[in-house]
Amino acid sequence: MSLTRTLSFSSPIQICRIMRPDDANIVGNVHGGTILKMIEEAGGIISTRHCNTQSGDRCVAALARVERTDFLHPMLIGEVAHVSAELTYTSRHSVEVQVNVMAENILTGSKKVTNKATLWYVPFSLQNVDKIIEVPQIEYASPEQEEEGKKRYEAQKMERLETKERNGETIIPVISPDRQTKEEYTVGCSQSSLIHLVGPSDCTLHGFVHGGVTMKLMDEVAGIVAARHCKTNIVTASVDAINFHRKIKKGCVVTVSGRMTFTSNKSMEIEVFVDADPLVETAKGKYRAVSAFFTYISLDKDGKPLPVPTLKLETQEEKKRFEEGKVRYLQTKAKRQAEQERQQ
Repeated sequence: MSLTRTLSFSSPIQICRIMRPDDANIVGNVHGGTILKMIEEAGGIISTRHCNTQSGDRCVAALARVERTDFLHPMLIGEVAHVSAELTYTSRHSVEVQVNVMAENILTGSKKVTNKATLWYVPFSLQNVDKIIEVPQIEYASPEQEEEGKKRYEAQKMERLETKERNGETIIPVISPDRQTKEEYTVGCSQSSLIHLVGPSDCTLHGFVHGGVTMKLMDEVAGIVAARHCKTNIVTASVDAINFHRKIKKGCVVTVSGRMTFTSNKSMEIEVFVDADPLVETAKGKYRAVSAFFTYISLDKDGKPLPVPTLKLETQEEKKRFEEGKVRYLQTKAKRQAEQERQQ
């Protein structure tokens, strides 16, 4: 039986939902984590549907990586989110999905693109959760299109390997710190943690946590860090590549920890780690499941960017992380400027 399926660029799937007050912060901006969760839901649907178009084991596609995602415009309470997803590349054991998010004001009819994201999924058998299923291959409009997809696949594969080198780092959870003893605008003053028990509603058919649930928790912690540093309204500006190193099983206790690593004049970078601790299979021990960098900006009452207080560095390790963050900031800035010049 052929594993080839024709790719249709004209028929992406779409999910829609109106934004409610519990989706947003106190000034009405929809949380970045809420949007990331919707993006992952759309990606999970289309990739799982595609991977089950062949005979053999039924499977569920698990999120492996999210490429850098920029938040182009804020989404507000009362707007309708239109999240569309389409397949753009398949390797033997992974699927690339492109997702676009549009916000619609249903009172005026105006629409704006808020997010564009690229996600990678790996299909796992429902009968054997450790078995990766071979992906049905898609047809491309041209050899060049397939070659571009292959380049993206190789690039993300290399970056995932590089990220694993940071996996040994730890952030000591800070649940109830005495912040009065911490100097203002230091890493220790804003560092934050969240503990969450993984329940059935958080999980896929496999009993493992949805990637979107994890990303929402990560955004919440990053937002707390940013708010504690600025003490103003803050919003997610972008998320660097999120790498899902290991699956998180139902019943695990996850500790999501975030710390400030870099500040520019109008943005701040927060590093977030997710560690999973099995309650039943304790012999496996605690392990690093996910890691990523979130970028936030500070806004005034009119939604205009405010200057970000400079991060005060106290240790050599903090200075090292700050310089690494500065490199990432300058690289992103250069890429954005190059993109703008190409569009002109």
